[in-house]
Amino acid sequence: MMMVDAALAQVGKNLSEAMRILGDGQMEADAGTESRRLSRTIIPGPLQGDGQDVTTILHLVHHLIYEEEDEEEGKDKPSQAMQNVGEQGHMALLGHSLAAYISVLGRERLRKLTTRILSDTTLWLCRIFRYESGSAYFHEDDRDGLVKVCRLAINARYEDYTTEGYAVLSSTQPVIYQSASCRPGLGQHLCSQLGLPLSSLCTVPCNTIFGSQHQMDVALLDKLIKEDIEAGKLPLLLIANAGTPGAGHTDKLGRLKELCDQHSIWLHVEGVNLATLALAQVTSAVMAATRCDSMTLTPGRWLGLPAVTAVTLYRHEDPALSLAAGLTSSQPVEKLRALPLWLSLQHLGHNGIIEKIRHAAALSQQLLLKLKSVACIRISVEEEPNSPVVLFKFSQELCAGSSGGSVDGFCAGEKEVLDTFNRWLGDQLAQLVPSSGVDVVELEDEGTCVRFSPLLTAAVLGTQQEDVDELVQKLLELVPMMSSTMSLRQDFREETHRRAPLLTYIEELSWPGLGAVRYESQAEGLDESRRKEEVKKINNALLTKLQELDTDIIFSTGPEFVAEEDCIFVGMVTDDIDVSELVETISALGTDIEESGRLLENMTERVRKGILEAELQLQRANEEKLIEEGMLRQLPLVGSVLNWFSPVESSIKGRTFNLAAGQRLFRRPGAGSDSMSETSSIGPADETSREEGTTVSTNIHSSMSQPETLGQAASDVRPPNIPGTPEQAEAEEERQPEGQEVDLSGR
Repeated sequence: MMMVDAALAQVGKNLSEAMRILGDGQMEADAGTESRRLSRTIIPGPLQGDGQDVTTILHLVHHLIYEEEDEEEGKDKPSQAMQNVGEQGHMALLGHSLAAYISVLGRERLRKLTTRILSDTTLWLCRIFRYESGSAYFHEDDRDGLVKVCRLAINARYEDYTTEGYAVLSSTQPVIYQSASCRPGLGQHLCSQLGLPLSSLCTVPCNTIFGSQHQMDVALLDKLIKEDIEAGKLPLLLIANAGTPGAGHTDKLGRLKELCDQHSIWLHVEGVNLATLALAQVTSAVMAATRCDSMTLTPGRWLGLPAVTAVTLYRHEDPALSLAAGLTSSQPVEKLRALPLWLSLQHLGHNGIIEKIRHAAALSQQLLLKLKSVACIRISVEEEPNSPVVLFKFSQELCAGSSGGSVDGFCAGEKEVLDTFNRWLGDQLAQLVPSSGVDVVELEDEGTCVRFSPLLTAAVLGTQQEDVDELVQKLLELVPMMSSTMSLRQDFREETHRRAPLLTYIEELSWPGLGAVRYESQAEGLDESRRKEEVKKINNALLTKLQELDTDIIFSTGPEFVAEEDCIFVGMVTDDIDVSELVETISALGTDIEESGRLLENMTERVRKGILEAELQLQRANEEKLIEEGMLRQLPLVGSVLNWFSPVESSIKGRTFNLAAGQRLFRRPGAGSDSMSETSSIGPADETSREEGTTVSTNIHSSMSQPETLGQAASDVRPPNIPGTPEQAEAEEERQPEGQEVDLSGR
């Protein structure tokens, strides 16, 4: 006995040590060498010849977990490496370790232990959730219980099914009914697991005129059942909801039970609202679930227990059929699935279980009460005030006229735009108050909504009343901005259209903001590819300029996948924004960027051509010098001697080019033009420059930025004149304007 106690203690000790190592997100490896060694082991490779100790293996697992977390954080995604595991969570994890240990016990001892664990857990769950005289089936996949009870129903309704198999189904086809609000793919999974054709699945629409739009239409179901019976089919099973996956609605379970009893149909119920059966006060709609033939519970999610199985409670008097359907097993190891839940329920106790569920339901009621006083917010589950799921959305209709702008600006594509805004609202609330556990759901009739379901998140996230208050506070901050942005979208569209063709309004319904705009290039004579390149360059520069402005408005490149390219997306705005001034600023900045780029491009081209022309003139001057002085004077030693005995008076002309010449962008109307090249004006250099040697001096007048001065300078420049005598050069020099030339002397 002491050996068993020591072994159990060692199991618990090993689990605690493993959780400490794996859960310590701040644990550091031994310097950089250890980290690099672990990094190398990430690459798949052959199994090492020598074994490794437990600590080293756990360190490797830790490194794999948090390295992946670091990569996710590098992509600006929230950390999802490991949820917060409380003390009760450790008990659930310990159950998996103990299950492996218990499985090696002797057969008789194992049978007694597993029977006790299964009996205790079944009894506790049936009493907590008011399901008297029920049996329990524990399963990893929360859909597996439905598959098993459906197989049980087939065995019960088809007497020869045990011996004849699926051949008996060909004469009388079974029919499975499900609500249109059931989780997607549930019916298809059921048919595939049972080997039934999809024609055996009948989806019942929800109420379209009376009642909730998420509740099954009972009258239509009755009609469908009678039609199937007349067609020679066998109504077999009905799947109902006590809390639909999206909105948390509960079907009319009382009426559905009466209808199922009338036609001998098996009634199965599932949904998050079944958790409220543990409370002292339960709504009559949910209480009716206690009379159904089976229901699936997920206590692990409700109580924050990791790796705990789902449970399907059912009632049936024939244990042989239950064994044939797979709901019970003679293998003791399979009964150990209940061990983690058995340990966790004992650790929490009856009061602890009730308190967790009551706390989650109270959080829902707290948020529901506060949302009623928030403007522009529509609550979607008002017909079920005690539902633990709160569904709400932003609605411009509730606050139309509360902010500036055109109140009808949201009419065009209203549903798509509202869905986009509500998706943005849900994402913002999830980021600002992560402990609230809110998420976004897409409903066919109501569109995009924000969902608060603390029964599924509060136990893990530790949600408290303070988190609900913070959630409402953030909502009060975001809603006015959404309302003003929605109402100003039409004004933004109209102001953009007024500035066409400079600006083009982009209709992008998936953008949660004021809108999208693109600056169009006004350059002429460009082909399509060159124009697209120019538009992209201008809009990229424009986006940078807008992002540098001192404003609370967010400018971006928009969603990841958009139909239009090279656009500037304007985010949410407040009601005091001047849309006309905003659009005018975008237009003015775009024009400045385009003109500055064009001016720089023209200036660069003119300077380049002027330099090329000057180089050509210098080359010609050197050739003339060579002809004039002769070859001998070019030799280093001989040339010096000849120049000493017989000095040569050079007649090589200097050259100048005017940077402002040909500047058509700033030219005055009627200004004259020279007869030379558009980009350069060549004139003689002064005598002093030739005597001092070869110099290149650039003197651009400060008034070059003024169009009148540049135009006058360009008109004063004369064509080149080659003087024959120094007197002619001096006369030409007097006519040369000062400060407007670049002197490129030949010497």
